[in-house]
Amino acid sequence: MKRISELKERKTTRRATRNFDSEGRRIYDEFEYDLPYKVDFPHSEKQRECAKILDMIPLFLIFLFVFKQNLFLSFLFSIPSVIIIGSITETLWGTTLGKKFFKMIAIDDFGNFPDFSTSLKRNFLCLANFYPSFSEYTTKNVAFGTQTFFRTDLSMHMNNKLCKTYIVKEDQIPEIRKRLDHKTLN
Repeated sequence: MKRISELKERKTTRRATRNFDSEGRRIYDEFEYDLPYKVDFPHSEKQRECAKILDMIPLFLIFLFVFKQNLFLSFLFSIPSVIIIGSITETLWGTTLGKKFFKMIAIDDFGNFPDFSTSLKRNFLCLANFYPSFSEYTTKNVAFGTQTFFRTDLSMHMNNKLCKTYIVKEDQIPEIRKRLDHKTLN
């Protein structure tokens, strides 16, 4: 069985040479190379952060109103609850409430829903994902000239790398499975 981590994508690039054809057009050399298949999708980190928050809100409210816990304890109890319930739902359906809202699915390296132990490890490691990375960026506009801002991003990829899992959009699944099947036939 082939793995997503083994999939390659063929890319072609053209580089200009110093030579020209008889009509004066530049001659280009073409180079082909294989890159790892990119499973990520744009803005995946922000969507995953929001999905995790959406997963926590119902549990936080249950602890707050049903079990009559204070705000701090409700928040604290919702964290392990999200990890356990998220692991169960990812194993059964490949998604959680928050991921379903953003149409995301968790899959393993074979394109299947992760097993419970992998999903539990992945969800537990998400606690370590919330380390901030700081960056600086500059913008230019007519009204304010050049401005420099600082941005804080949270990384949401370490748990997937360690567990060999991927978070993909629902509409990516047919293409990934097709590539895996094609890779198996070759």
